Amino acid sequence: MDDNPPVIDSSPDHYRSDGGAAPRAGIAYTIKEMPEDLRPRERLAYAGAGALSVAELLAIILRTGGQGENVIRQAERLLTEFNGLPGLAQASFEELTKAHGVGKAKVTQIKAAIELGRRLLLAAPQERMKIQSPQDVANLLMMEMGLLEREQVRAVLLDTKNHVQRIAEVYSGSLNAAAIRVNEIFTEAVRANSAALIVVHNHPSGDPTPSPEDVRVTEQIVAAGKLLQIDVLDHLIVTRTSYVSLKERRLGFE
Repeated sequence: MDDNPPVIDSSPDHYRSDGGAAPRAGIAYTIKEMPEDLRPRERLAYAGAGALSVAELLAIILRTGGQGENVIRQAERLLTEFNGLPGLAQASFEELTKAHGVGKAKVTQIKAAIELGRRLLLAAPQERMKIQSPQDVANLLMMEMGLLEREQVRAVLLDTKNHVQRIAEVYSGSLNAAAIRVNEIFTEAVRANSAALIVVHNHPSGDPTPSPEDVRVTEQIVAAGKLLQIDVLDHLIVTRTSYVSLKERRLGFE
């Protein structure tokens, strides 16, 4: 992997050419000086992408380091500054370009990689996915919906075997509240000839605790589903890192 001029690193645990921790401060090193089997690109080739850390994967995207640090250190610093991968995804283009050593080209690479992941998450799993638990729904939508700055309501439409037909965006509301429109949820379900559905909405605050209004609306949705003979299997509230199933908590469901 190409890299910038050598870095003088005073930390006790930086890489040295033999792959161990350097015992002395002030040793210069670059990615090229690392053993080949420890370099991110080479490790991905023989061990697979799943074996790499988030920092190593980000280092491959960044390609080169900056003045005073190699590319792995730069990746680690960015992840720390932006509170991990979700923070990088949520940060604006302008915010990322203000980070030390990161220009427009690198920000473009980061944003393009994150967008590819987002589109894969939306396109691939739902084509064949069968919903068997609230965790399945959370895995499908939590990563994307947890990053939204406004509340949004979606309906996961299911066939008779609980395979995902499609995901319908029902409503996008204000920063703090979304008025779930029951008729719009079932309009999409009727059009798709769905046998069942699961309602999902996000809490941008980061707290997935259901409000009294969430419970009241859930009761309305469940009642409407019974009239239309479309099973409402659950209502999930998601954040970046967690979710709550109202069905599991017996809130709004008999």
